[in-house]
Amino acid sequence: MSSLAYYIAAAVVVIDILSFFSPFLFDLGNIILAILLLAILVDSFLLFGKRYALLTERITADRWSNGDENKVTLHFQNNYSFSINAHVIDELPQQFQERNWFRKLSINRNSEERIVYSVKPLTRGEYSYGNINVFIKGPLQLARRRFIFPAAKTIKVYPSYIQMRRYQLLAVNNRLQEAGVKRVRKLGHSMEFEQIKEYVRGDDYRTINWKATARKTDLMVNNFTDERSQQIYCVINKSRSMKMPFEGMTLLDYAINASLVLSNVALVKQDKAGLITFAESLDAFLPADRKPTQMNLVLETLYRQQTKFKEADFEKLYSVIRNRITHRSLIVLFTNFESLDGLKREMPSLKLIAQHHLLLVIFFENTELKKLTETKATDIEGIYIKTIAEKFTYEKKLMVKELYKNGIISILTSPQNLTVDTINKYMELKNKLSI
Repeated sequence: MSSLAYYIAAAVVVIDILSFFSPFLFDLGNIILAILLLAILVDSFLLFGKRYALLTERITADRWSNGDENKVTLHFQNNYSFSINAHVIDELPQQFQERNWFRKLSINRNSEERIVYSVKPLTRGEYSYGNINVFIKGPLQLARRRFIFPAAKTIKVYPSYIQMRRYQLLAVNNRLQEAGVKRVRKLGHSMEFEQIKEYVRGDDYRTINWKATARKTDLMVNNFTDERSQQIYCVINKSRSMKMPFEGMTLLDYAINASLVLSNVALVKQDKAGLITFAESLDAFLPADRKPTQMNLVLETLYRQQTKFKEADFEKLYSVIRNRITHRSLIVLFTNFESLDGLKREMPSLKLIAQHHLLLVIFFENTELKKLTETKATDIEGIYIKTIAEKFTYEKKLMVKELYKNGIISILTSPQNLTVDTINKYMELKNKLSI
């Protein structure tokens, strides 16, 4: 029964108590109680008289994108001959730790309605939905019925393929700058045609397009870009240093999302994309290739990656790269160093890798420490904490200089800027340097 029925029943009890002082109230209470019971019976008959009075289903993708908003739709069909007000409780996966999720909606008779909401998973893996629970009241608002719709479903959360598709679309249309990627272009003289443009002083007269010139009545020249197919390897450190969280996601997940986007952009730019993950030992090795199924292999490989809790072995990484990657390639290493001493311990291995390949080391700013350095200290303890934070922040800048001094390109970036900064540097290296 609904709360309204209990309120009326409570009023009847009060009237019966008052009937000790005014006997005529006893009959009034009995009349109200009889009417209440009759109304509940009528309301219950209308509410429970039809078996398939309400139909509900949950509509969502079979896989979600990690770190992105994913749409979920609840579809309702009201087969009653009257309008209903529904109280909906969807049993969300336990990873969201959502215990108070509910929605309210009104559905007209013999009509359909939808509830659309989004969820943002922050870890990869399997997310299991439960049932859909719907509570409705009868037209008299006295009886209440609960519908339980079996809707158990397991959804796999993959690395951010939504971000990957966004950058892929921009890369195909040469509009990466709209996502913050700087446009760096190097004109070449290979057979890969780029565009026709108006002649300006300094252009090679041998590239004049005479047909276009005749149509435009102005000198028009052909532009060509360098035709190069390079090998790009994303190397991801999975040790405990990558377990550090930022806005709910670990650094490992940020690195995985950026690797997925970079691999896809590299394939769009006609390069070969490969993948290596490691910690205390090699975990996954996907040779660089341009075959049509390469992105699916990258996506499935990244989906399975989990943080290891031992120190990374960079010497073993060098051995793998030296023996398995025979051609000079761009090695994009996603890792994290929290101290200058930690970097110096791994520097010999990094220098050996840089001797045979173009090495790009990408590591992370500690954004929480950065906030501390920008906070005004109000007491001695605050001054001490701010000083320590500034020391660690300064050490990060020293790491960049140390890598540069040893001929290694590096990027020090925050997790939210990781993807854009990585693609910017890749485009710069692709267009300016020879791997």
